[in-house]
Amino acid sequence: MNQLHKSGEDYLEAALFIEQQKGRVKSIDIAKYLGVSKPSVNKALTNLQNMGYVSKPIYGEVTITDKGRAKAETVAKKHVALTRLLTDVLGVSREVAEKDACKIEHDISEETALKLVAYLNSLED
Repeated sequence: MNQLHKSGEDYLEAALFIEQQKGRVKSIDIAKYLGVSKPSVNKALTNLQNMGYVSKPIYGEVTITDKGRAKAETVAKKHVALTRLLTDVLGVSREVAEKDACKIEHDISEETALKLVAYLNSLED
């Protein structure tokens, strides 16, 4: 249970997105965002809390820890870069690009992600 799996990264990324949009994170919002049940969210949040990525009282809002925020932001940056590559460079539809980016973001290295962002930024020059 020490290793964060792809699904855990998805829950963290969802929590970060919801926090950015609403200013607070509730389990039900994560469930709606990911299209999963509230019990699934509660189980995932318990695992994330045990690993130090979030804090969640029995009742109340989810708080992303500094460790969780760093991980969520890394995953989100990969997602954005991959979506941009797929849509802007390869011409993939937004809907397909979002789904594919979500699958790929977990498997590429930080080095590859940084190179991808640098490449995309060079296209703007």
